[in-house]
Amino acid sequence: MKTTIKKHTMNILNGMAIGIIVALVPGAILNAIIKPLLPHAPFLSIILSLTGMAAITLPATSAACVGMLAKMTPIQTASMALAATVGAGSAKVVNGVITVNGSGNVLNIGITIAIAYALIMFLGKRLKDLTILLLPTLTLIVGGGLGLLTLKPVNTFTTGVGQLIQHITGLQPLLMGVLIGICFAILVVSPISSVGIATAIGIHGIASGSANLGIVAAAFTIAIAGAKVNSFGTTISHFVGTPKIQMANIISKPKIMIPSLINAGILGGLGALLDVQGTPISAGFGLSGLVGPLADLDAHSNVSTMHIIIIFVLFIILPVALAFISRYIFTDKLKFQKADHFKLTYK
Repeated sequence: MKTTIKKHTMNILNGMAIGIIVALVPGAILNAIIKPLLPHAPFLSIILSLTGMAAITLPATSAACVGMLAKMTPIQTASMALAATVGAGSAKVVNGVITVNGSGNVLNIGITIAIAYALIMFLGKRLKDLTILLLPTLTLIVGGGLGLLTLKPVNTFTTGVGQLIQHITGLQPLLMGVLIGICFAILVVSPISSVGIATAIGIHGIASGSANLGIVAAAFTIAIAGAKVNSFGTTISHFVGTPKIQMANIISKPKIMIPSLINAGILGGLGALLDVQGTPISAGFGLSGLVGPLADLDAHSNVSTMHIIIIFVLFIILPVALAFISRYIFTDKLKFQKADHFKLTYK
């Protein structure tokens, strides 16, 4: 029973993570690049429209990814997408006209997908030949309807968490920068989506910058710790892609995350002190797609040469330096960990 629940939960979490990345990464990368160019090339605004349209599909995209991971039928997957679209809360009815704005509340999308998922698993093959007629309707009304009921309290919760983080960050930026960096370093190697959490609670500003730097620190520290036993392509995939590929190794030996957490705290604190900023989308990506650095540059209207140097140091130079120092201390001297602990084998 526990194994089954874990399997379904992982399907939902991993599907959500993939859906978020697919729907939001184009905007996260392209928007930061294109916005400064618009005064000189206004025709590029069409690209911003395209990325906005992609973001709107987040509920359905996430549901589709969950359905594929769960090996659902096309009818089941599409039915779940209907419920997720309703539960997102991005669609509003004003004077009889339906308008859609943004991707909706990510946390409530996850809750709605979980409800629809459970409903579909319960119904299974019970509907038999009526499946194509009844399943979409029942999933939409029951799953989507319950998603609408949870939308308001979830919105209140996520808004409150985001405001609390921003408030505490304003009072104690260094301390919160350290803690947020550590928290997101843990999230990025866990089954939970760091992008999903960041988007769900609406983390932004310097809190987002610290979260992003925490992920960067973890990615470089883990990559360099296992560089002697992993191929070059596997090594760079930790920071070009995601360090989540080490999830199994870290879950089996949690202590090997300690060097990463130390470095994440250092970078997160420095990011807060040096005004590194970001968005709810960029917070969970790290260096992947240069989303973090680009989001920071986009957040500052007048970027100085010194700030660009600071960003380069914080996102590249310092993470690499800290990673090699960590490997020297924890692997070579203290024998706290071995390169083999980070070995990845793909067959």
